[in-house]
Amino acid sequence: MNSLPSDAFNMRLTEDEHQIERSKWMLNTPNPPPLWKKLITPIKNNKLFSSSKKRTCNQNAFSLFSSLFPILNLFKNYDAFKFKDDFLAGLTLASLSIPQSIGYANLAKLDPQYGLYTSVVPPLIYAVMGSSREIAIGPVAVVSLLLSSLCHKVVDPDLNHDAYRNFVFTVTFFAGIFQVAFGVFRLGFLVDFLSHAALVGFMAGAAIMIGLQQLKGLLGISNFTNKSDVVSVLESVYKSLRHQIPSGEWYPLNFVIGCSFLIFLLFARFMGKRNKKLFWLPAIAPLVSVILSTFIVYIFKADKNGVNIVKHVKKGLNPSSVHQLQLNGEHVGEAAKIGLISAVIALTEAMAVGRSFASIKGYQLDGNKEMLAMGCGNIAGSLTSCYVATGSFSRTAVNFSARCQSSISNIVMAVTVILCLELFTRLLYYTPMAILASIILSALPGLIDIREACYIWKVDKVDFLACIGAFFGVLFVSVETGLIVAVSISFAKIVIQSIRPGIEVLGRIPTTEAFCDVSQYPMATSTPGILVIRISSGSLCFANANVVRERILKWVTEEDGLKETQTTKGRVQAVILEMTNLMNVDTSGIIVLEELHKRLLSRGIKFCMVNPRWLVIHKLKVAHFVDKIGKEWVFLTVAEAVDACLSYKFADP
Repeated sequence: MNSLPSDAFNMRLTEDEHQIERSKWMLNTPNPPPLWKKLITPIKNNKLFSSSKKRTCNQNAFSLFSSLFPILNLFKNYDAFKFKDDFLAGLTLASLSIPQSIGYANLAKLDPQYGLYTSVVPPLIYAVMGSSREIAIGPVAVVSLLLSSLCHKVVDPDLNHDAYRNFVFTVTFFAGIFQVAFGVFRLGFLVDFLSHAALVGFMAGAAIMIGLQQLKGLLGISNFTNKSDVVSVLESVYKSLRHQIPSGEWYPLNFVIGCSFLIFLLFARFMGKRNKKLFWLPAIAPLVSVILSTFIVYIFKADKNGVNIVKHVKKGLNPSSVHQLQLNGEHVGEAAKIGLISAVIALTEAMAVGRSFASIKGYQLDGNKEMLAMGCGNIAGSLTSCYVATGSFSRTAVNFSARCQSSISNIVMAVTVILCLELFTRLLYYTPMAILASIILSALPGLIDIREACYIWKVDKVDFLACIGAFFGVLFVSVETGLIVAVSISFAKIVIQSIRPGIEVLGRIPTTEAFCDVSQYPMATSTPGILVIRISSGSLCFANANVVRERILKWVTEEDGLKETQTTKGRVQAVILEMTNLMNVDTSGIIVLEELHKRLLSRGIKFCMVNPRWLVIHKLKVAHFVDKIGKEWVFLTVAEAVDACLSYKFADP
């Protein structure tokens, strides 16, 4: 019996030794890498630049080429059956892409052939460099609208169309440069500043704005505003019709043709959604509409009766536009700014489309490769008379439904568009402008996601504020205003969360060693005389450090606050700061910790830290803060800290 106290003492001694050993593990961790190494490491770790010393030069070369061109890995398991699927999917894709590309070029205030050019070079580049099997590359409505709304403020296409076209090519070049930089330097997080909620609102607002822009072609209006906000557009439509109808200058045939084929396109879209086997119907409906409407206009000479037609579409492959880039011009700064905006919007849309279909197929997209492929495609496109291209949701959905197996479908589509440019451009002369407006209008419902907006409202009201801010900003002011509002609200959310960090009082869950928030878990019990606090913030910095200090001191000094949070019954004798969630601390945060330690020490209260992260403990050691509180008061777990405080009799007697 006399040996029991000795065994208990030895057991306690062993536990203390283990606790000291665990504290040493944390305090003696190696120093974190310096800043320059953090900047260089992502580039070195990039698969495009990484190599292994164990590999031969040939193996490293093949690895580099396969990283740059994922299509090389495709042919290992590629066969005739997969090519058949890709071939049919590519033809189906081309039937949708050709009329859409002409319509989107018109939306971008460019000649029709530039939309077709954009469906040739960027898809070919992406097919050999991209990692998505389903995404369809080419011109899209949102980017076309973005370019027309931003570029016309710098160069007016009505006054100097050639200068406007050259400026768009320059913007495309800068967009490609930025996208390549995002991929090489792993700066994809910049794209994420446009949050999902903001993107939903932006897309919806842009869709309505695009639809309003199509009233010019649908109604056959000659004088139309260059402004893009809803008030200006509706005012322009009203004034134009008010002037043209009494004077006999308005021809209702444009409206009849446009509405008739719009009903047909929407019906085809409805049938394709209702019956998955009819996926081909909405895909070929635009091409059928172009063929039929062109035939009708040609046979009945409708262009002589006021129907606006496309007229000349330049024949042949993409001409070089190298000498048309304005890299030394007076507007190069504006081109770079618009290029950055276009790059972010294009990447955001493409990544959203690519990831959604990749998740269905059960594989992972390489975001850096996607950015690099998109960027290279746009750089090559800017040199070959293309404007900014990205992934299209409607065409990708058609490509997926057509059972494409790889990016070869993009190559088939591009070759088909080349054949169209070489052989069939003369047949597009009599294509009515109203049918292009109808094709664009029929694609817009896919950009408006009311269900997702309702979901955002239910889950996060602040996110919904960003969504609705982007929507109304685009709709009533301009595209750039909508983007600024959306990004500003997203940033404000981050700033508010940083300034008002979550500070939680923890208690022990009965029968466990876990310590959790007493507000979330009412059954959690606190230890008398010991206040356990967790900082739920990524950083303790100049923006929130004072708030943290004042909140802790309030809990310590005010008995009412203690009762409300159900913490201790009596005087606090120890404060334990749980720092697991704290990723970083700056000099302001360290100064506040020092002040907090002094204030607590003056009251006879011990200050402890639990599990500070790698960078945090390094900075605290360099600032000698660990020496001030004592290395023995830094613990790995909250339970160890509580036991240490109890063993030294800091709790109330």
